[in-house]
Amino acid sequence: MEQEHQFIDYIEQSIIKNWDKDALTDYKGITLQYKDVARKIAKFHIVLESAGIQPGDKIAVCGRNSAHWAVTFLATITYGAVIVPILHEFKADNIHNIVNHSEAKLLFVGDQAWENLNEDAMPLLEGIASLADFSALVSRNEKLTYAFEHRNAIYGQQYPKNFRPEHICYRKDRPEELAIINYTSGTTGYSKGVMLPYRSLWSNVAYCFEMLPVKPGDHIVSMLPMGHVFGMVYDFLYGFSAGAHIYFLTRMPSPKIISQSFSEIKPKVISCVPLIVEKIIKKDILPKVDSKIGKLLLKVPIVNDKIKSLARQAAMEIFGGNFDEIIIGGAPFNAEVEAFLKKIGFPYTIAYGMTECGPIICSSRWETLKLASCGKATTRMEVKIDSSDPEKVAGEIICRGTNLMLGYYKNQEATSQIIDVNGWLHTGDLGTMDAEGYVTVRGRSKNMLLTSSGQNIYPEEIESKLNNMPYVSESLIVLQKEKLVALIYPDFDDAFANGLQQTDVERMMEANRNELNQQLPAYCQISKVKIHFEEFEKTAKKSIKRFMYQEAKG
Repeated sequence: MEQEHQFIDYIEQSIIKNWDKDALTDYKGITLQYKDVARKIAKFHIVLESAGIQPGDKIAVCGRNSAHWAVTFLATITYGAVIVPILHEFKADNIHNIVNHSEAKLLFVGDQAWENLNEDAMPLLEGIASLADFSALVSRNEKLTYAFEHRNAIYGQQYPKNFRPEHICYRKDRPEELAIINYTSGTTGYSKGVMLPYRSLWSNVAYCFEMLPVKPGDHIVSMLPMGHVFGMVYDFLYGFSAGAHIYFLTRMPSPKIISQSFSEIKPKVISCVPLIVEKIIKKDILPKVDSKIGKLLLKVPIVNDKIKSLARQAAMEIFGGNFDEIIIGGAPFNAEVEAFLKKIGFPYTIAYGMTECGPIICSSRWETLKLASCGKATTRMEVKIDSSDPEKVAGEIICRGTNLMLGYYKNQEATSQIIDVNGWLHTGDLGTMDAEGYVTVRGRSKNMLLTSSGQNIYPEEIESKLNNMPYVSESLIVLQKEKLVALIYPDFDDAFANGLQQTDVERMMEANRNELNQQLPAYCQISKVKIHFEEFEKTAKKSIKRFMYQEAKG
């Protein structure tokens, strides 16, 4: 389809229109206005040009969310280079491999990530620079060294009478041109470089403009890692394009950090993963309503309006009280928690997608969203269920459209395995679709367990029930010797705070198993519980890395 304009137009126009407005803030740290971002981009371009970096060259960035991370991203794409965001949570070996595989010429790195890296393991790099102050940490190129040392002087020569909006004239991108190589952090353990073209960025941001009510000067909190495409698009690229003031939290937010920062910032739109919302509902909202009533709210079909109003108010206040909606995505949402939010009239939206679509595939505004669904296909995307009866029989969710990637970088085999000859991307997720086009995700096809009786079991559905039971923090259902085993990480802090001992927790988990089995058909009964004493390892989206726990011991 014909694009209205290029993606970089969004960036250029927002800088010009919002010149004197606040743009990027490190929470409890620096604030850059849109004009400051423009000046830093100009200096960045001087360094790249002086160092001989060509359009199409790869530039990697690895660090926690920050104003300078955002500047690095914007400067790279407006120059015409390809940005390679790397999750700072990746292990050093994985970061080295991604830098080498992407053939990055430069790496911009946060202090924490840099401590663990070895520059000798990244021989293709011409230089490494600090995200803290853009100083050179390693330079293997004389021109690069000169550029870093003299950028301010060159900038002064180029703009002797100060840098003004009329100096902003960035390149025009082409729809099929490569913009980002985003390495996935999937639950299967392997990183692949997803090649996202400019049309994907444009289409995803355009969709946010169609759906979300952010205006210049509105506040947005960026708490999802920008190295992951969900946080990158919803919080950063859309927020910046809309002229919003974006606040970067320095670490993965706990309920306490959210409560404190959000009450100060009062964001307009909030993007987060289910785990954060679920923790806040259980720990901060239900207890405020009244412990007995709180528990009932998750179970009772009809609740009076006063209680609903109290619960809704408590929930709204925790997130700053000024938001239009919360967009929840990146992982499956707990069914009972969702039903509770729906019941109290809380403005939440489920977004379904994957890195390979940059990320949005399905979503609907919260006013129209059907319970347990993830909405309809987004604008410029087609979605189908590969099933003989899509309404009743789950099949693989497949999609195609403007948001779709170009393929995996230097991996044609993997590309052809996921995108068929007709251009349909096979998501690996199983779902159904009703007559109105609302899609409900049942689980991952790779996660589906096939029992000896021939029954298909979706572990996510059982886990969703189990995670709502007393003192359960998170769980995994695995198949061991043809029997289902529940791996549970209990909420020890809560249990110990209520005077329970470890043996009491073990008894509670067994009681949970018995109660759960009363809710489940005979073919998916849980045979035993195995307690984990540490949190399960997770991806950036806070999905559990299932492949690490398939062999349940004991």
